[in-house]
Amino acid sequence: MKQKFPNHENVCSQEKSRCHHGASGISRRGFLGTSGVAVGAVMGGIALAQGKSPASEPPPGQLYPRGKMLRVKPAIISQVHKTLPKPNTRPQSWRKYGDIQTPADLQKEVQRLEKDMKELAAKSDFPVEFLPMAVVQNKAQAKQVAAGDQDAVLVFGACGYDGGRLSSDLASKVPGIVFVRHRTKPNYGMHVSIGTYLLRHSPGDTDVEPNYDSCDMVVDDYDEILWRLRALYALKNARGTKVLAIGKIDRKGGDYRKSIDVWGYEYEVVPLAEFGKRLKAARADQKVAEAVEQQTKNLLAQPNVKLMTERKFVFNTLLARRVAKELMKEVGATNIGISGCMGRGVITTLDTPPCLLFALLCDEGLTAYCHVWPVHTVPGVLLRWIAHRPAFVCNSHFPHDGIYTVAHCAAPRRMNGRDYEPTDIMTHYESDYGAATKVHYTKGQTVTVVFQAYDGSRWQGFKGKIVEVPSLPACRSQMDIEVQGDWKKLKDQVGFHVLVSYGDWLHEVGYVLKKLDQPWENFSEA
Repeated sequence: MKQKFPNHENVCSQEKSRCHHGASGISRRGFLGTSGVAVGAVMGGIALAQGKSPASEPPPGQLYPRGKMLRVKPAIISQVHKTLPKPNTRPQSWRKYGDIQTPADLQKEVQRLEKDMKELAAKSDFPVEFLPMAVVQNKAQAKQVAAGDQDAVLVFGACGYDGGRLSSDLASKVPGIVFVRHRTKPNYGMHVSIGTYLLRHSPGDTDVEPNYDSCDMVVDDYDEILWRLRALYALKNARGTKVLAIGKIDRKGGDYRKSIDVWGYEYEVVPLAEFGKRLKAARADQKVAEAVEQQTKNLLAQPNVKLMTERKFVFNTLLARRVAKELMKEVGATNIGISGCMGRGVITTLDTPPCLLFALLCDEGLTAYCHVWPVHTVPGVLLRWIAHRPAFVCNSHFPHDGIYTVAHCAAPRRMNGRDYEPTDIMTHYESDYGAATKVHYTKGQTVTVVFQAYDGSRWQGFKGKIVEVPSLPACRSQMDIEVQGDWKKLKDQVGFHVLVSYGDWLHEVGYVLKKLDQPWENFSEA
């Protein structure tokens, strides 16, 4: 079910496009209110190259940079009696389900919920703010709350049945979640009615509610609220991503227009020659060179890093990182890709393939992937915001016997968002030149694997476990993943490049895609 989002309407811009593809320009839609949504938050947590100041690696254990806070408006449906009649004095049905029947009952529950929401925000590892609780008794109040400045509403169906569907009014502008109590006390009246009154608009047998579906209903468990809010937080920060495309947007890498129309992406194209010009100037600057030399020493001095290529390629990578971050800051981008990254033009310009460059940027909290391919950029950015850790973009291999192999040379090391995995810095496989990462991933680690069709028409994913970290004659960083689910369906997977993230994030991915009306197939779901 497609949801509405605050200040994220797809508005056709009349301004001159800043996105160009080759010699002929392509116009794009401007997304008011989306551009740079998370730029300030991310860049604030990353040491960007400024002037002649050196940038350094995030220390082990440091939190991965967070994004823009999710603002949630709690609202409780109030249909209570001022006074309760004595038993056997009113010969008619007057009492609705639930423990909350009087204003005193309601006030007690409001106080409890406000305390619980503070604790939930403190428990969360993503930025979330619960605004003051609203008590909603009628449509006018519901519409007033809906018009507020929030990213989501959290409706507590405490009193009555909400036959007037005030819950729907509350979620008319932003996504909504409805919480009811069954086994936790006090029992909520809407536990009996959210299916028939809210979703099916009784009388009726099919869901017709425009602002919710069954995925938005939560019973008893606050953790079920939290992962849904995490998904909405990720969507808020992923929408409006600005991509710095070095060279051009690769048309064979997916439907970039879908990334604009659905996700609000913007593309800023910088010619490879311009990047090379800046790189040459940085190399000629003695203070910059000294700073990059110190960064090279620091990186290679890390206890779990082993150098297996020429040292100069690490220096060249860190110099390129400095230029890349300067450009990203100038245009307000949090993602970067380089067209034709394995080609001679790129490798000679940087004097190394950009594999280690992309890995280092991902470890810092930015997103950086080979080529300029929306087919893997969009899932990668989404996973970065859901998981607060890098997503590894990699080649997929044909599955067999429940095993799914992935490999690539631009592999992040900080896969849990805090610590660095042991890594060999060696040549890029296909060119046998420059600097790339062979990361020794943790066996037994649960991972989420996500991919989308080239035309952006559907997504697929599964959960698995790393069972082997091989050294096949292929891209340097490799995983054999034991599929948890129906692995035979993967023989008909879409796309080619897949995204791998430590942890299980399938619920969050599916929830986001449902909000955007994007088809999703979870191979680990029974």
